[in-house]
Amino acid sequence: MKDTRKTPFQNLRFIMLLLIFIVTTNGFAQARSIVNFDNDWKFIQENVIGAEKTAFDDSAWRLLNVPHDWSIEGAYDRNNPTSRGGGYLPAGIGWYRKTFKLDDTDANKIITIEFDGIMANSDVWINGKHLGKRPNGYISLNYNLTPFLKFGKNATNVIAVKADNTIQPASRWYTGAGIYRHVRLVTVNPTHFKHWGTFITTPVVTANKGVVNIKSDIENKGATGTYRMQVDIIDNKGKIVKSTESEKNIKANTSETFTQELEVKNPKLWDIEDPNLYTAVTKLYLGKVLIDNQTITFGIKNAEFRADTGFWLNDKNYKIKGVCLHHDGGAVGSAVPLGVWKERFKKLKEVGVNGIRTSHNAVAPEFLDLCDQMGFVVMAETFDTWTSAKNHGENGYNLYFSEWWRQDTRDIIMKDRNHPSIVIYSIGNEIHDDLSYPEGYKLYKSQEDLVKEYDPTRPVTMGLFRPANSKVYLNGFAAQMEVVGQNYRENELIAAHEANPTWKVLGTENTHVLVQWLALRDKPYMSGQFLWTGYDYLGEADWPETTNNQGLFDRAGNWKKQALQRDSWWSEEPVVHIVRKSDNAGAGDWVADWTPSDLDTYDSAVVNVFSNCDDVELFLNEKSLGVKTKPEDDSPREWNVTFHEGTLKAVGKNNGKIVAEEAFATAGKPSKIVLTKSISKLANNREDVSFITATVVDDKGNRCANADDLIQFSISETGEIIGVDNGNIISHEPYKASERRAYKGRAIAIVRATKNEGEISIKAKVNGLADGDTTIEIISEK
Repeated sequence: MKDTRKTPFQNLRFIMLLLIFIVTTNGFAQARSIVNFDNDWKFIQENVIGAEKTAFDDSAWRLLNVPHDWSIEGAYDRNNPTSRGGGYLPAGIGWYRKTFKLDDTDANKIITIEFDGIMANSDVWINGKHLGKRPNGYISLNYNLTPFLKFGKNATNVIAVKADNTIQPASRWYTGAGIYRHVRLVTVNPTHFKHWGTFITTPVVTANKGVVNIKSDIENKGATGTYRMQVDIIDNKGKIVKSTESEKNIKANTSETFTQELEVKNPKLWDIEDPNLYTAVTKLYLGKVLIDNQTITFGIKNAEFRADTGFWLNDKNYKIKGVCLHHDGGAVGSAVPLGVWKERFKKLKEVGVNGIRTSHNAVAPEFLDLCDQMGFVVMAETFDTWTSAKNHGENGYNLYFSEWWRQDTRDIIMKDRNHPSIVIYSIGNEIHDDLSYPEGYKLYKSQEDLVKEYDPTRPVTMGLFRPANSKVYLNGFAAQMEVVGQNYRENELIAAHEANPTWKVLGTENTHVLVQWLALRDKPYMSGQFLWTGYDYLGEADWPETTNNQGLFDRAGNWKKQALQRDSWWSEEPVVHIVRKSDNAGAGDWVADWTPSDLDTYDSAVVNVFSNCDDVELFLNEKSLGVKTKPEDDSPREWNVTFHEGTLKAVGKNNGKIVAEEAFATAGKPSKIVLTKSISKLANNREDVSFITATVVDDKGNRCANADDLIQFSISETGEIIGVDNGNIISHEPYKASERRAYKGRAIAIVRATKNEGEISIKAKVNGLADGDTTIEIISEK
């Protein structure tokens, strides 16, 4: 299915162009400088003594750009210490160093470095001075470099980073390793907006009026004086819809908070169906001199959970049709280009998904930016463990929770609280700590209170684990929760609500089976569900498996049986999907084709059709096999079919009119490779990618579903292959390669541009078959 709504990226690009114009015409660049610091790092994957020292010789180290995940570059090995949780990929120590210079004009300013994530147990030095250590690899870090910097054309600065992943098993899923998210160098004047110090809320939201409250914390390490703060609210068309300003006298070496309230008439509300965004441009002046500036994207919305009718957004009742997502991007590991998330989010939208749970950690800023732009509501989660360990991740965050949870929680909430997509926080997933009441509740309550200190506008929950066993429904724990969240066992949550009808309830983790969908569909008070999971993810699998395969889509983005079925339940468009049992007489797995692996022994096919249409008629070689009407319980329609080579087709009708159909033909011998691309145009940046799918087909173009040939990709010098995959959970082939065996007749290469103009040529070769080829146009950055 295709989403025909206007893309949010068109409006986003327009806003960014406008902001660039504002910056250059109002002297913003003189007030605050944000420099991309991703390029030209030196790296070595080993424990090096003295690498933090300025004079250390790193000339033999590898030169690369971050984000970088060195673990995904390694080989699968059953004996790797990451083991089951980390997906049997390498662990160890990696060092990064970067040399840079600063102009004399910045000598009187404050310069900080921002890391969006270092995995894990990171130490950071500047010019040999230790800035800090942080165990949690998902946390965004900000270090003040100013006291230790050197300025001038003859002065050199060296920043060194050590990422230590030796203590294993450290996680129940794949984490990656290294500086795997973006880095920035930020320069401000002595008087400036505090880091994450601006908080935007919308306390009043109606169709006629949106009240926008902006609180900005100012730190003054400069001169005493009367400072003026100006705010412009810009809509998604680039129009300034409201402005205001106020003044405060701020003494040197103190902090002050500006609070401004603006009323936007007839606001364009942010919601799932039309995720309208506004931008607040805040400027701080001393007299007529611009001192600092910020641009923050936000949405005007009102979200709430109700005990009787579930989730409401802007006075409209929605079911949250969510998925849980881990932070890896399959073949690219944890260093995920934004284009990978764009492709994944697009497919999730096609299935009808409107919600995402960040399982079970803080995510990169651009991940939430994309949720804002595409209209996903988000349950933002902080931790998988508190103090008690979990199997296969015994040396995880539980070792550091007691010391670090306050700082980590504060940083997560302050970093993410301006994203309109976030509608609820979760502070734990299947926590194994004592949850008795009142003693066991204290740790939950202290975390909830801390969240509320930095963001009082959103409710807090957690994914309760086997509450009937822990007695949290009976001992008073759940009764104190703002929203009661439970993983699985939906009937327990239903019973708990019906015994306590004032409770607000939410399925925080759910499987794909029919009975769990019906629990959401048929109970008005069920706010939503988050399926485990949206995409297959690396780790949490028993050898020889390397990947947890409970996703709607596999690592390579192929639709799985549960996605096809979910599409029939959640899509608002008419859909028809055919699946059959792979082996004779109803044995084997569900597959979406009409090409058995052994034509001689396959004569009895069990066929299911997933559809939301009123009637579905099945045909084999144009002969009708009967019509089946839509069951009240949304179960699939089933036929027992005597197999014959040819074409199996399902036709969906509403009110007697054909509205959807799907057909599969029995494939002949493999003949050629066909290449398709997810995006036909790329800009030369590390975020833009295109998924190139190589499909083995017969001479009529039918996919050869049993083909497992080695597919060799090649690419022109104008592009690069950053990962290959096929979705097979027991494949141990490397991801950083140019070849991959076909799985179910397909394999992918993820490519990006390396030049600023021209075109990228991609080819795929299989011995004995006709080659496949395609091209991608390189476009200028907009």
